[in-house]
Amino acid sequence: MVATGNHVTPWHTLGMLDAALPAYRLWVLNGQAGLPQREGVTLETSFVGPAQRRSPQMSYVPCRLSLVPLLFQGPQVPDLVLLHTTPPEGGKVSLGTEVNVLPAAVESCRRHGGKVIAQVNASMPWTYGDAELSVDDIDLFVEADGPLPTAPVTAIDDDSARIGALVAARVPDGATLQAGIGAVPDASLRGLTTRSGLRVWTEMFSDSILALERAGALDRQVPITASFLFGSPELMEWVDRNERIHMVRTEVTNDPALIARNPAMVSVNTALQVDLFGQANASRINTRIFSGFGGQTDFIVGALHSHGGQAMIALRSWHPKADCSTIVPLVDEPVTSFQMSAVVTEQGAAQVFGSDQKTQARQLIENCAHPQVREELWEEAEALGLAP
Repeated sequence: MVATGNHVTPWHTLGMLDAALPAYRLWVLNGQAGLPQREGVTLETSFVGPAQRRSPQMSYVPCRLSLVPLLFQGPQVPDLVLLHTTPPEGGKVSLGTEVNVLPAAVESCRRHGGKVIAQVNASMPWTYGDAELSVDDIDLFVEADGPLPTAPVTAIDDDSARIGALVAARVPDGATLQAGIGAVPDASLRGLTTRSGLRVWTEMFSDSILALERAGALDRQVPITASFLFGSPELMEWVDRNERIHMVRTEVTNDPALIARNPAMVSVNTALQVDLFGQANASRINTRIFSGFGGQTDFIVGALHSHGGQAMIALRSWHPKADCSTIVPLVDEPVTSFQMSAVVTEQGAAQVFGSDQKTQARQLIENCAHPQVREELWEEAEALGLAP
């Protein structure tokens, strides 16, 4: 079974199915708290959420997000798809805030004789593009109105604000933006309110895009292209029946070739570690999967191939919970991405792309690393052949 994930899982209908099925495999992106955690249920995903992380029921399927639709065509054909939609209107429903991999799942499921169930909710915003599905593609409707979860207000601390300012300083007028949710991406995008002609082509967006819209920084002649969204009640109200919001399937938003067509594509992602070779680990902690590739690999490649594009990894120089440096000599986990344009921390920015490996290492140490680990990093750099 494939179900709508992220923050709009159809909990009511999923609960009924869980009670009726003794055993099944549940494929959900970024599964949130509340997913069934019992014997007989396997939680499959290619991007791990809080409910799946450390769960003994989890089965992680490594895959770039742009390629997940290919999983549904062959290796993991769904026999049931559970959606969360608007009520039917004019022979259609809308997937609202979560399009992502769902159209591909529906198509594969129906092609192979499976069933599609939609939990309809009057609170779901109506969005256009690939969000709209024909009622003929749905076998059963379950009415379950209720408020949608909304994102808490993200406090932008001093480090996030500093990182955001450094990222924003590198973004020109007319750039195309991709960034996720959280204090650092929010600070980065909110620092662009004085720009003009900005475009949006992103996997997801939140209230920082609404802030740019209200500031007049966006090109209002160009649709905002995304695959899912999450934010405040004000954001939900803004996107509802807004024809500028173009919700599209993952294999479109995350296709590196299509990303590269955008002018001055700016991709801002984060990581758990970056090493002196410019390799980033954004997926694992102590060999245990923490998240997954997500769209990071897709957008880094696409942005680097865009005319005037750049791909940035933005992170704090010191991990507050683990109490350790995020700039390390050599990542000790599988690499998620590499060869980004630049790495940005609250300490400064290091140019990676276009620099030789010794210059990369020097800039990462001098500009990005926390001061208390720089001497140790220089020692490691010499052992790795990266010292001048």
